[in-house]
Amino acid sequence: MKRTKAVLIIGDGLADRPVPELDGRTPLEAADTPNLDRVAAEGECGQMDPIGPGIRAGSDTSHLALLGYDPFQVYTGRGPFEVLGIGMEVRGGDICFRCNFSTVEGELQLTDGGFTGATIADRRAQRIAEGTHDLAQAVDGMKIEDVTCLVKESVEHRCALILRGPGLGAKVSDIDPHEEGKPPHLALGEDEASKKTARILNQFTLKSWEILKDHPVNTQRLEAGKLPANIIAARGAGLAPHLEPFAQRYGIKGAAVVETGLIAGIARYLEMTIPDVPGATGGADTDELALAQAIIAMLEDHDFVLCNLKAPDLGGHDSQPEPKIKAIEKLDNLVAYVRAHAPAGLHLAVTADHATPISFGDHTGDTVPLAICGPNVRPDSVRSFGERAVVAGGLSRLRGSDIMNILTNLMGTQEKYGA
Repeated sequence: MKRTKAVLIIGDGLADRPVPELDGRTPLEAADTPNLDRVAAEGECGQMDPIGPGIRAGSDTSHLALLGYDPFQVYTGRGPFEVLGIGMEVRGGDICFRCNFSTVEGELQLTDGGFTGATIADRRAQRIAEGTHDLAQAVDGMKIEDVTCLVKESVEHRCALILRGPGLGAKVSDIDPHEEGKPPHLALGEDEASKKTARILNQFTLKSWEILKDHPVNTQRLEAGKLPANIIAARGAGLAPHLEPFAQRYGIKGAAVVETGLIAGIARYLEMTIPDVPGATGGADTDELALAQAIIAMLEDHDFVLCNLKAPDLGGHDSQPEPKIKAIEKLDNLVAYVRAHAPAGLHLAVTADHATPISFGDHTGDTVPLAICGPNVRPDSVRSFGERAVVAGGLSRLRGSDIMNILTNLMGTQEKYGA
């Protein structure tokens, strides 16, 4: 059997629920997606549970599952992926966090009972996109007791934090309350080492506000009528996991064309190639054709390419149908370019890592659509790519952990199980 190559394109947060403003359609059903529909019509479709039925998958755990790594076995928290993904050095014993530059209103105080005097007004500081390097530098290297706090900015409002020092544990709750109108949560630790981490993290959070509230970047934002990014809210504590390299697991060379530090971090742990893609912002203004061109370039000397387009997720989190529709149409453009320029015999899979419904504003455990086309696929009767249309597909209902088995079978690279 001739070996072929494969591309897995993931529309982050692509799936949705019926939206009243769209006459009961989902954003995917309402968008103009001739190329996604063509993939569905020429290929085989189904609905997929990224991790399992009804499980609200994170982008990190779902990508692990889609790449064939059981998140229940290998996931230690989101922080380690974010930290490595944006190029921070990780050492043994480091406790890593994923963070937001957020906006608090009021005068923050830290007591034994928790944070008081201020509430989170915007978890993303209006998706701040400028000045975050200066904000990160203002708190980077902070010393609290015998622990060093290392901070680096990521895409838009995102950043990462490493706590480096002796006797730290990773079983720590989040500072980020995950909704507006509440004060930062007091971090709590489950064991003695984690209680030390929590104590340091709480102090860091207060100090970040004390430093950032009067920072020139925030002074300028206030003068311009914008919300200040005046606190760092941490979540997703974890120790660096041990993951089997992608090439070792599958016997093929893999690359990841991604926009966010989180997914890049997963790919780095798996020792996949990660090209730099100018114009790939991770925001609504991202250059989808730059991502598509990077996919084609990676296919020259790689067998498998993963690509994540972040933009659809943003409209879901912001509960805004039109931006999500526009982001989905960017995904359609990306797919069109890949199909037009791909080498002969390519197998292309398109899906989502989770649903982010407009009505909910966060991830849900709903199924997501999946379509796979290529020379070894058996086409079914589905003619459009949508949450409801794919239910009739030949792939039926499957889990994210099945995807790599399906693709490596189609590619002719999978070893036979048994005699």
